[in-house]
Amino acid sequence: MSVSTPLKLYNTLTREREAFAPLDPANVRLYVCGPTVYDFAHIGNARPLIVFDVLYRLLREKYGAGHVKYVRNITDVDDKINARAAERAITIRELTEETNRVFQEDVAALGCLAPDVQPRATEHIAEMVSIIEKLIASGHAYAADAHVLFDVPSMPDYGALSRRPLDDMIAGARVEVAPYKKGEMDFVLWKPSKEDEPGWDSPWGRGRPGWHIECSAMSWKHLGEMFDIHGGGIDLVFPHHENEIAQTRCAFGHDVMANVWMHNGFLQVEGEKMSKSLGNFVTIHELLHSDKFGGKAWKGEVLRLAMLRAHYRQPIDWTVKALEEAEKTLSRWYGLLRAHGVTAKSAADAPLRAAFVEALCDDLNIPRAMAELHAIAAKAEPRDSDSQTARAEAEKLTRAAGLLGLLQDDPAAWAHKAPEIDVDVAEVEKLVVERLAARKARNFAESDRLRDLLAEMGVKLKDGKNKETGDPTTEWEVAG
Repeated sequence: MSVSTPLKLYNTLTREREAFAPLDPANVRLYVCGPTVYDFAHIGNARPLIVFDVLYRLLREKYGAGHVKYVRNITDVDDKINARAAERAITIRELTEETNRVFQEDVAALGCLAPDVQPRATEHIAEMVSIIEKLIASGHAYAADAHVLFDVPSMPDYGALSRRPLDDMIAGARVEVAPYKKGEMDFVLWKPSKEDEPGWDSPWGRGRPGWHIECSAMSWKHLGEMFDIHGGGIDLVFPHHENEIAQTRCAFGHDVMANVWMHNGFLQVEGEKMSKSLGNFVTIHELLHSDKFGGKAWKGEVLRLAMLRAHYRQPIDWTVKALEEAEKTLSRWYGLLRAHGVTAKSAADAPLRAAFVEALCDDLNIPRAMAELHAIAAKAEPRDSDSQTARAEAEKLTRAAGLLGLLQDDPAAWAHKAPEIDVDVAEVEKLVVERLAARKARNFAESDRLRDLLAEMGVKLKDGKNKETGDPTTEWEVAG
């Protein structure tokens, strides 16, 4: 076990950072709400995917890969799905299969590990019906007009997660105004289906589940009545996660559903809320494959690094400038790896820097962890007098970055392309790194000599400075 540092996580339920103690260290269980597959996932949806992928990697590092179970669901029955399929004149199955395929491709491009289980809602109807029956039997739900609803007043501490004032919760529940509801906050567990809508037989007639019951059923089936961590975006705190807690706790009679509730902050685009009406709505797929944002398609790893620059609980502004800076950082780091001949595989056994691990274990303080990566990268610059030490630092950089899902690509894939002029890319980058070392040592004569040598090779240099560390930087291209 390479991570012995105690892990602390902010728990939305208690509003405190708490020492994480799994129910069973040999079976650490994590559930994260996944997509509703009616449309391609937008960039805001990418944030929980990346954040909880980092948590999953850290948990695997701390407890062992075989001792962590990560479940992220697929919601494939929903009114939005029905409406979109009808709008496109295709079957619901065609829509959900196509959308899920693109989602899986996009998430893989972001460098996310596949969850251990990706359950589909439509494959867990029996579990949903079972939970609803338990709720009716215990007096926490009632059937009315072919619907089944959760009786919110039957749970005295309903609202403990969101801590919203009663009037706010009533207002949020009024989206489901119906004469058969006993109380204003009661929410749907089961509802009837029309002939042209998906439906399943149940004790209350042919119908389909409400949204909230789906996650209660899937988490129960794959993680048990209680588990360790439940994650998602902050927009899910109320009503979705609040209602999940109500259903699961009341069905099984426990004081908790998940011990820790984690939520990532909102995302805006170039300083504004993302909205189709503002024209700044952008999907992960578009960022990867079109020039809609910033005039170019971006590598998935660039999107990932740009998403990791802010603490996961804080809002983040998605900008072209952030993507450009992330791309430069990754190009520089991959250049170091190429100069030393380091890959993710060769660095697998490198030690982890204590300060980096401490940052991650402090409620996923990724910005602080990123500062440690920059410090390691500065030490990884090749120096004639101590090349072995610099290579060791490059291995440490690669190993640590792997816990963030970074630097796992083939370094050669990030090499500059020179289709018209034949240059030795490895030699160029070696000379560029040597010149950087000379600049840092204020050996200007050597720096000028290397610059002239590169110019003779047909290479144009652009010098700059790293904003985080103040260290000199150099970008290069084949002179036109």
